[in-house]
Amino acid sequence: MARVLVLATRNAKKRREIEEILGDLDLELRDLSQFPDAPEVAEDGVTFEANARKKAAVTALALREWTLGEDSGLVVPALSGRPGVHSARYAGKQGDDAANNARLIAELAPLPADRRAAFYVCTAALADPHGQVRAVVDGRCHGVIILEKRGAAGFGYDPYFLILEYHKTFGELSPHVKHALSHRARALAKLRPILRSLLMAS
Repeated sequence: MARVLVLATRNAKKRREIEEILGDLDLELRDLSQFPDAPEVAEDGVTFEANARKKAAVTALALREWTLGEDSGLVVPALSGRPGVHSARYAGKQGDDAANNARLIAELAPLPADRRAAFYVCTAALADPHGQVRAVVDGRCHGVIILEKRGAAGFGYDPYFLILEYHKTFGELSPHVKHALSHRARALAKLRPILRSLLMAS
């Protein structure tokens, strides 16, 4: 019988990406839509790691299940690191991709193209059923922000995040290619052997 791993998210698009990346493992992946009594965890940390750890630990302890907490976002050095940990609510409302992108583009529009470098960060924390964080991993993916939307795939800032080597945005790349390049894929690649050791060995 497959071991349950709870994904501490209610974001269906994020859940789907994680399922596509880890789906070959003998794990039963569930998200918080299947746990209506799961607590809402305030993402009030000042770093991606703090938020990931908190989501994993609080959720694991409440549900008594192995839990993956993940925090990710876009960092733009020319904007002093913004949107950073506030990426999902950069324009004020949680998960409003259109508004978040509009604010980002408005802030970057006055800058020359060579100052629009950006990178995605993903930090993932794994907590055991007692709420103890057993592993923390991270991944990054570098690109540049373009001012016009390209592609409809992905979510968040993906249609504006250009991978220079491919001359395409994350919004234009197929899931297969994105999962070979993305910050989330790189973080979860580091987590795979840990999941095998802690959840699948017994």
